[in-house]
This record gives sequence, C-alpha cells and structure tokens, in this order.
Amino acid sequence: MNSIEQRYRARTPASAATGARAARVMPGGDTRSVTYYRPYPLTIARGQGPFLWDIDGNRYIDLLGNYTSLVHGNAYPPMVDAIARASAQGTAWPARNQAQIELAELICERVASVERVRFCNSGSEAGMLAAQLSRRVTGRRQLLMARQGYHGSYDDLEAEWAGEGGRTMLAEYGDTASFETMLARHGGEIAAVFLEPILGSSGIIAPPPDFLPRVAEAARRAGALFVTDEVITLRLGTGGAQAAAGIAPDLTMMGKIIGGGLPVGALGGRADLMAHFDPAEEHPMHHSGTFNGNPLTCAAGVVSVRELNAERIAAMDRMAARLHVEMERSAAELGLPFSIRRAGSLMNVTFQGSGAGGVHARAARMMENFHLAALSQGIFFAPRGLIALSTVMTDDLITEICERAAVALGDVARETNPMD
Repeated sequence: MNSIEQRYRARTPASAATGARAARVMPGGDTRSVTYYRPYPLTIARGQGPFLWDIDGNRYIDLLGNYTSLVHGNAYPPMVDAIARASAQGTAWPARNQAQIELAELICERVASVERVRFCNSGSEAGMLAAQLSRRVTGRRQLLMARQGYHGSYDDLEAEWAGEGGRTMLAEYGDTASFETMLARHGGEIAAVFLEPILGSSGIIAPPPDFLPRVAEAARRAGALFVTDEVITLRLGTGGAQAAAGIAPDLTMMGKIIGGGLPVGALGGRADLMAHFDPAEEHPMHHSGTFNGNPLTCAAGVVSVRELNAERIAAMDRMAARLHVEMERSAAELGLPFSIRRAGSLMNVTFQGSGAGGVHARAARMMENFHLAALSQGIFFAPRGLIALSTVMTDDLITEICERAAVALGDVARETNPMD
C-alpha cells in the first residue's frame, strides 16, 4: 500500500465500512460496474451545485456530473423546483403528460435531424430501439459500429460482445476507408451504422473532419440507416455534436442531459421512420415501458435542455480549455507522461507508460494513483479519467481545481518509479 492509498483510506473510513455492508447484499457493493475502483469507492451523502460530500464529511469538486448527465450541477434549484411541482401531482400515470410534450418539442426544435421523438429510460434502451427499428425498416440483421465504440449494454451494441460470428460487424473509428470497405462488401446485410460523433467511453476521441459525413454517405449508398449516438455529446452544442459535424443522421440516440439527472433515454429521427412506432398505423412496432416519458423526468429534462443555451456551452468550453492547458503544464513540470483529450466541456486525462513493467501496466498504475490522489485533494472525476464540466463552474473554481490537481500530480510523481 503506497502513501496515496494510505491517505485515501485515512480520509474515508465510513465509505470503507458502508462498502463492506453493501457487498453483503449487492455484488461488488454497487449496481454500476463503471463506478468501481480500488481499494473501494466512496459513498456519497449529498450534492449541491459543483460539489459532492461523502459520508465522512469530505467535500469534492464534482468534475463528472454523474458521467456527464448533470450539466447544471447537483440539485440545480430550477430543476429541484420543477421536480417538486411535478411530484406533488403524482409520480407516474399510464398516459402522456404536458412535460413530455414540452420536452419533445424542445428536442425537435434544437436538433435539426429529429422530427419525432420516442422516450425510454436509458441510452441503452435508445440503442435497442434504434437497432429494432433499423432491422424492421431494412429487413436486414447486421449492425456496423466502431471497434472502440460504446452504445450501451444491449448485447449487439456492447463493444465487448461485438465480434465475428455475431450480429455486429466492426470497423475502425476515424478510418473512413475501413467503414466504406465494410459497407461495400457487406452493405446488403447491414441494417444500420452506429457511430458516436466523439468516442466517449474510449477516452474522448474526435475523428477527422470528413469521417462522419463520408460514413453517413456510404451507409446511405448501401441502403443502411445512419444512427448517431448523442447520449454523451448532445451537450456540446444546442443542436448536438451532429450540427458541428455537418451531418443529418436518420436516427439519433439521446439520454443523460435530457433527463436532468433522472433516468432517461430517447430515440429521435425522421418522421417517416419514427412513424413505425405510431399505434394508429397498420402493423406498428410495439414499444412500451412503465416509465417512458415519466412526468418527473420530463419536468427535469425541460429545465435541463431549455437552460443549456449557447452562451453557457461556450463558457463551459472556455473553462475546460483553461483546465486542459494548466493541468498539462503542471504534469510537464513534474516530468509525467500525461496528456488530455478534449471536446468542448468533455475531457479525458491519460498517462503513457514505459519501462520493464509494460506500457499499459505502468500507465494504469499512474492513473489509479492520480485518481486516488485527486480524491484526497477534493477532486472527483471518473476512475478512467473522464471529466465533464457543468454550467455552475466558475473561473475561481477552475483555479482551485488546477491548484489541487497540481498537488495530486506531485503525489503521483513521487510514487512513480522511473524504472518501473
């Protein structure tokens, strides 16, 4: 156990105790694999604005926003008020509600390619719907996605499950020829191409400027639908990342920010495609869900989407750019092999490894150390290095983050063996 882990354990004994308790009733002590890290994850007591507090009373600057979904920070007052008003009228009923209509209208107004919307409860469900609709429309079974892509936990769209012999074909993200070749050879089998405008779970990786438009065109030549996964990237512009990329996908997967922190997913797209879900049409696709378009979720989502305007997006982007530069400068001064990939308000910090211990093993150890050291300095981001800013961040808070991150990086440098 190094000094970084010792410090973390000393600050968080209550989290350790609740982790042991949770493990007796939940595998691994939680219900989200992505939130696990060694020696044990924190147990959070509350959040307010740009801050989180654990059950030991430690305060953290929230640089994750529940994996990008809390674009206005924690317990955003207008959102809390909207949820309270909605819940006073009932938490769910088997009929549409006004907030559902208003949220759908907002999405259709903002995202040019979306003419109709169907709500569900997660980005994973949105991917399932997109796959089902694509197969219905084209009569084909195969899907095509990027090797490093991630579109939720549906088997056919899960990177770890996709592969030869299944119902998913793979091509290389950012490599236009790889997708064009696959579509030229197997286009008659492919129902849809799924792509993120920017790879999210694989580390905030942006493609070459012509990649998305050319793949979209290749998909259309092959008679396949082009599906854009904007579950993470919708926050990057009022029209989503697809507007900046100059593409008009047939279908768009959404989630995260459109629910204001409550469970949500949505599939949107061309009216003629979405009409397959219309129960008034002949032979409609069946799509139900007890909590689809839930009034609390939609009330929160209306606030989240409406208040994420171009000015606030630009402010987050500016603060993220400053954080990017200053963190890399601190690491360079310490001689650490550290870099950041960034797209707007989304960032991913990484280390590069070298030495006898192996590139990946050394980099992984430095990332683990930095994550724990940052937590002990009161900075909360994803174990894999994902950072997502929120509209409640300020320039003074960015200054504080830079100072605390520099201390954490210093801890990493002291624990790193150059010969490892």
